[in-house]
Amino acid sequence: MASSPSLGEESVHNSDEDPPTEPEAEEPPPEEAAAEEDLPPRGAGVEARGLSLRGPRGWVYRDVTFEVPPGEVAALVGDAGSGRTSLLLTLGGRMRPTGGTAVVGGRRLPGELRAVQRIAALGLVAGVTEPDPALTVAEHVSEAIDLREGLLGRLRGRRRRIAAALDRVGLEVDPRMRAQDLLPDEARLLGVALALIGDPGLVLLDDLDDGLPVDAQQALWRRLREIADTGITIVAACHDATAAQGLAEIVRIEHPRTMEGART
Repeated sequence: MASSPSLGEESVHNSDEDPPTEPEAEEPPPEEAAAEEDLPPRGAGVEARGLSLRGPRGWVYRDVTFEVPPGEVAALVGDAGSGRTSLLLTLGGRMRPTGGTAVVGGRRLPGELRAVQRIAALGLVAGVTEPDPALTVAEHVSEAIDLREGLLGRLRGRRRRIAAALDRVGLEVDPRMRAQDLLPDEARLLGVALALIGDPGLVLLDDLDDGLPVDAQQALWRRLREIADTGITIVAACHDATAAQGLAEIVRIEHPRTMEGART
């Protein structure tokens, strides 16, 4: 415990002099401040309000409203034809909605598509980001690093970084294994590993439970929960969210035709 000064000690502060002042912190140059604003947030929250998409053949999805806090996992559940995949692409800034609004990491849709694309990454989405069956796991990760960092990325301990990318998602396979030989849950984890190369705030996955037994689904949801706990928001579409209970927030999407029937 610090003791009070005795009567014979002089006070540090002299009332006749100005008290010492702390040096003012220098503001970063405008270019540095702008760069900091462009950095992806750690865990981008998602908020959708009446989000809708109408195509030439009618509604793809309609009046979708939900919220996912930063760093959480959400299971997007809906029947076939409910627009799950299109909704994921919309939240990733890859598809423009025709109605309603969404906010992803503070960026608004549909107005800030490019900004959302910089902070949201797609995992495994059929027909969009499927792995090349002829390439190895290591080649997929290496290619993702090249796309993100170009020549500079090739000079930074490639083998170590590939191992770190796989370890980050808990994918325990031989990096020399071809994508076509991966089990369905391993392929999904590879998709997550590739999405995380750019350190996004949001990762979007499609058909997470497709072709998986319940125990494998539960293990995959647990793994996603662990990844989210590192500061990543994850939204994954699935057919049945039973295995996600207690591990993810459940968001149900109504089929647009069902909604039309309810309104007539």
